[in-house]
Amino acid sequence: MTGRRRLGLVAAGATLLAAAPLTAIFESWTWIAQCVLAVALIEGAAVATRTFRFPTWAQAASMTLALLLALTWIFPSGKEIIIPQPDTFAHFADLIRQAGEDTRAYGVPVPDRDGLLFVAVLGVGSVVIVVDLLTAVFRRPALAGLPMLAIYSIPVAVYTDSVPAIPFVIGAAGFMWLLVADNVDRVRRFGRRFTGDGRDVDVWEPSPLAAAGRRIGIAGMLVAVVLPLAVPTVEGGLLTQLTQSGAGSGPGTGNGNGGRINLFASLSGQLNHTTTIPLLKVTTDEPEPFYLRFAIADVLTDNGFGNESPRGGGLGLGLPDPRRQVGTRLSTYTEHRARVEVTNDLQQNMAPLYTYPTTVTNLKGSWAYDPNQQVLYSGRTTTRGQQYDVTYLRARYTTEELRRAPSLAPDDPLMAYTATPGDATVETEVARLTNGKTTDYDKVRAIYNWFSKENNFRYSLATQTTGKASEIADFLTSRTGYCQQYAAAMAWMVRAAGIPARVAFGFTRGTAVGDGVYEITNRNAHAWTEVYFQGYGWVPFDATPAAGVTGSARSNSTWAPDVDRPTPTASTSTGPGSVVPDSSGDPGAANGPDKSGIGEDPAGTTGDAAETTDWTGLWIAAGIALLIALLLVPALRRVLVRRRRHAATAPAAPVVLSADGITDLTVTAETGQAREDAHAAWDELIDSMVDFQVRVDPTETPRVTAQRLVRDLSLTGDPADAATLLGTAEERARYARQPLQGAELTSALRRIRSGMSGAASRKVRLRATLLPPSVLLSWRRDLAEWSTRTAERLSGLRESLARFNPRRLLTRTR
Repeated sequence: MTGRRRLGLVAAGATLLAAAPLTAIFESWTWIAQCVLAVALIEGAAVATRTFRFPTWAQAASMTLALLLALTWIFPSGKEIIIPQPDTFAHFADLIRQAGEDTRAYGVPVPDRDGLLFVAVLGVGSVVIVVDLLTAVFRRPALAGLPMLAIYSIPVAVYTDSVPAIPFVIGAAGFMWLLVADNVDRVRRFGRRFTGDGRDVDVWEPSPLAAAGRRIGIAGMLVAVVLPLAVPTVEGGLLTQLTQSGAGSGPGTGNGNGGRINLFASLSGQLNHTTTIPLLKVTTDEPEPFYLRFAIADVLTDNGFGNESPRGGGLGLGLPDPRRQVGTRLSTYTEHRARVEVTNDLQQNMAPLYTYPTTVTNLKGSWAYDPNQQVLYSGRTTTRGQQYDVTYLRARYTTEELRRAPSLAPDDPLMAYTATPGDATVETEVARLTNGKTTDYDKVRAIYNWFSKENNFRYSLATQTTGKASEIADFLTSRTGYCQQYAAAMAWMVRAAGIPARVAFGFTRGTAVGDGVYEITNRNAHAWTEVYFQGYGWVPFDATPAAGVTGSARSNSTWAPDVDRPTPTASTSTGPGSVVPDSSGDPGAANGPDKSGIGEDPAGTTGDAAETTDWTGLWIAAGIALLIALLLVPALRRVLVRRRRHAATAPAAPVVLSADGITDLTVTAETGQAREDAHAAWDELIDSMVDFQVRVDPTETPRVTAQRLVRDLSLTGDPADAATLLGTAEERARYARQPLQGAELTSALRRIRSGMSGAASRKVRLRATLLPPSVLLSWRRDLAEWSTRTAERLSGLRESLARFNPRRLLTRTR
């Protein structure tokens, strides 16, 4: 196979490797199968045209035609007959339009949508054509990195979290493969390898220039992967880090590790800001609106409260309607509408919403809704300057209705929200407060009422925290803090009582300026507790003293009244007939959040929050172990080959060495086995010479090689005798009628290897042990032989195809 055709195949393979980062976008592997088919057709057309020496324009045209045929066969309109028809191109236009709609409707990872798959195959196929032409035709493989980089830029631009490092390494390896293949082809055309001073490079010695290039390439890859992990990211606006949870389905740690940002530390920074910054203006028809929310912390471990990455369907698919839930205990609710106007100072990836929205319109960009967390998030768009309309539901229920809510079954998935790190002081206090309480609501109210001035709790912004469990426990002792300590402490205690709870983040209703308009600033940033009641969903409890919270709605709540008010009339239980218009309970969440399946990502169901192990360290350790294992493969291969050869050269009887050579030989009829043993020992000696960088000359006889080995390495004693024995054994196995039998070849191999090791430098010995050059040389030879056989088969195929050349038919007719 000629160099250009070989480079074309390498270019196709390198481009497929460069497309590895697209795995972060798609949920399944359908796209890669389709891309492989398209690339195979494109490269087949390229090889065919280069076989018949078509001009460059014809090669480009044939590859473009192959891509068109691949797209036609993979994404048919139903009206084609092998080749594309006019309806095919109209169908392609529809797929591109569908892809544009899907990018706005779905968050990553996206399902197998025909439009998105079409764009992926079209993009990868186009890049394959460009890379092939730059590499095989114009011989500029370095420039081919630009279109390959364009593929990598796609997941970087749309992925919610940082793109995983492994796909980047795979793509970089593909690019390096392309450069190495071009370099090898250029060297092959020259003829031989040599150093800068003109010395030939031996078979075991790598080209100095190639070795330097490999070192630079590996160093560049390591810098590209490791440097972003060490450089701090730039934050963009209020609470931006709240929406930058790390990737993966596992829960966060809450301490900022593993790419996750601490929600509590972010909120603390905003409330302690020295200036007041306008963030939102909300216009609503609800007389007494509750809080806007945009994030939750629902995992409690020793590291404190953390959050799971949100998951859900695209906003274009619509939101689940709570009124369609099955098993609701609510009979009445009210529907309200609000318009949210965001200033340029609020730049985050989660949009503030009232609880349980039913529709969200006029929100620009690509957004998705997680029905479990009840948050609206985006992987590439922020709230900066947005204006959108929200329709939402406000439930009506009474304290007596909440009191009648049954407890969840022990095996209910929502019981995962009762996991706690365990603290004897907290558990003792919870047991004391809930003693004698028979309903979940009474237990929650007992805990909620405990956070009062009467029990020496007071509000203070001077307290600092990052949300760690130990700091929450300290707050329960000092009883001084602000909203985040109150919210986290109450959620912990409610969980300790066996009732699901979590912490919500958002804004209070702000300052009323008339006609249902509320202005919200950074001073309204707030956190509160949400408790789950079967049949009513997540019910908010704000234990923070109302006097310290701007825009607090605590005094308007009858199910969780302000316990610090002088006349606690609002805490009296109401009768069954009374209703509460400002309740923010879920009007349809019986049996868990959003079980209708409307607009819900099946993979986004709440996992077991009790499983809070941080797997980051384990994955890193596994990756390091795998890397070490891969690096030890050549060493293991060398050990296995050496053992096999030593087993083959086990002596049958001793042989005595004398000054005249080998004497006292025991000759048997097993001459064939004796020759094989001698050859195995000689092969081991040659590989040892390659490992310790001793020059190997295939034109020398075994005796001359042994003598040169003794002379060059200045061997004496046993190593010199061993070299002489091995040379004699191989020489007699090659040329004598009777081979040497009964010789201690295994022992001789050990002695000569010990002698070579003693004469070599520490660097050579280390390389001979960990990365034996003989194994690498063997692999290169095997690869070269395989390439040669493949080229011969393809050459035979070419000759067969040449017999059907249309030019020959035209010649015969003349």
